[in-house]
Amino acid sequence: MTKSSSGFFACLVLSLSLILTLSSASAILFQGFDWESWHQQGGWYNSLNNLVGQIAQAGVTHVWLPPPTHSVAPQGYLPGKLYDLNDSRYGNEAELKSLIDIFHKNGIKCIADIVINHRCGTKQDHRGIWCIFEGGRSDGRLDWGPHYICRDDVEYSDGTGNLDSGAAYAAAPDIDHLNPDAQQGLIQWMNWLKTEIGFDGWRFDFAKGYAARIMQIYMEETSPDFAVGEIWNAMAYGPDGKLSYNQDQHRYDLANWATVAGGAIAAFDFTTKGILQAAVEGELWRLIDPNGRAPGLIGIMPNNAVTFIDNHDTGSTQQLWPFPSDKVMQGYAYILTHPGIPTIFYDHYFYWELMEDIVELAAVRNRNGINESSSLNILAYDADLYVAMIDGKVITKIGPRYSVGDLVPSDFKIVTSGQDYCVWEKQSA
Repeated sequence: MTKSSSGFFACLVLSLSLILTLSSASAILFQGFDWESWHQQGGWYNSLNNLVGQIAQAGVTHVWLPPPTHSVAPQGYLPGKLYDLNDSRYGNEAELKSLIDIFHKNGIKCIADIVINHRCGTKQDHRGIWCIFEGGRSDGRLDWGPHYICRDDVEYSDGTGNLDSGAAYAAAPDIDHLNPDAQQGLIQWMNWLKTEIGFDGWRFDFAKGYAARIMQIYMEETSPDFAVGEIWNAMAYGPDGKLSYNQDQHRYDLANWATVAGGAIAAFDFTTKGILQAAVEGELWRLIDPNGRAPGLIGIMPNNAVTFIDNHDTGSTQQLWPFPSDKVMQGYAYILTHPGIPTIFYDHYFYWELMEDIVELAAVRNRNGINESSSLNILAYDADLYVAMIDGKVITKIGPRYSVGDLVPSDFKIVTSGQDYCVWEKQSA
């Protein structure tokens, strides 16, 4: 990252802080499923019905639900008939609408997992290739042929589509998002998910699979209450195989994507996840950049940063990039008291029985009005100790070192603590 490009992005960050606004002053996202949720006897939607009250205890404002459509894969990430919500392994359309209604009655908005980079054909064309798409409706909506596939996706394309505007996806046909008819069909479908099903916003799967400028169109034409994209890129590692200290390119790539996408969409802060899970392994000095800021996306564009510890890919049964299991609560102490939009993972909350500890941290966040753009003053950053003050009202410590010296003023009192983390609140006079 050159000095001139850093200055350019600084201007973008300043302007974008005025663009992105969420309906809640302190948003908390809850991922309401994992990789195995489709196995649930009686249906996942029906199972979640009984847990909405417990989820609400954490001050959750938005719940991210699994892909709702017909899919070749049971988890929902190889979709076919996008209008068919009755052929989902999580439940049927009526059960989904009932679940959304219950969440709404508890003040929680619902986020649909939007998988539109790729799509699975349900019929073969004259070549014997599975590239004929059915929308799942009698009126022909989203009934497409191979012309809607990127022409450089040579396994499925008939050569008439546009070149792919993003990263390739090998497991299924890459949809041509430069095709205006494809754009309008997907926009119509997403608006149907809002008006007919009750969804409030979007989580875009594999969002790097098509151009950010196309994402801006989808955002402007569907006006979600909340939206976040998955841009999962490789981080920088040194010759020794260890994570590099400087991850500026990684986080500025996320910032650039959000900028080009119009600024009204957030990105999952994979930079913060990668740095944080390395830092808690005796390298807490990583949690500050050379300018005294947080080293992830939250350090440069916090309003557009959705932080998380693990999700259905990185954790759950896939374990593609898991957070150290014995240090998960240090992670939550960090993201639930820091800028950005924190995410709580279903597995940690229910299966790992961390609900009580997470609820206490979330209560600190809400009680003190910590939000996406809260101020952060990092007070200590050593191998075994990290201490930061947030908005002048909360102090968070993570790491095994017990003593914090004189870093905590006398008018701050401990309000919650656990294994290698502690949080103080400033007491009123």
